[in-house]
Amino acid sequence: QVQLVESGGGLVQAGGSLRLSCVASGNTLSIYATGWFRQGPGKEREFVAAISWSHGTTDYADSVKGRFTISRDVAKKTVYLQMTSLKSADSAIYYCAADRRELSYITPKDNYDYWGQGTQVTVSS
Repeated sequence: QVQLVESGGGLVQAGGSLRLSCVASGNTLSIYATGWFRQGPGKEREFVAAISWSHGTTDYADSVKGRFTISRDVAKKTVYLQMTSLKSADSAIYYCAADRRELSYITPKDNYDYWGQGTQVTVSS
């Protein structure tokens, strides 16, 4: 089993920045990819970004390209999501997820194996 704990959410003004963190524990050697998803009020969960633990390759949703950056610190077992130029449409609960497949075998619509509890991001306009 793998446990994921997110942090870094909060309230920010439009145009501002936030950095989310996701710390993994447990059987982390089984993880090959980690992603961020979000779910806004009354909306379905959507893919935001993902990263390969071994290769560092990344994937982004079109809506966040150029504004969000996903990165990882293998030694700290932590994945980050740096969010800039935030918009009110970015307000959501952000979830960290991890999967036992390599990123190249995962599509943004796939379900991941492990999920965190989420952290709230609210962008005020």
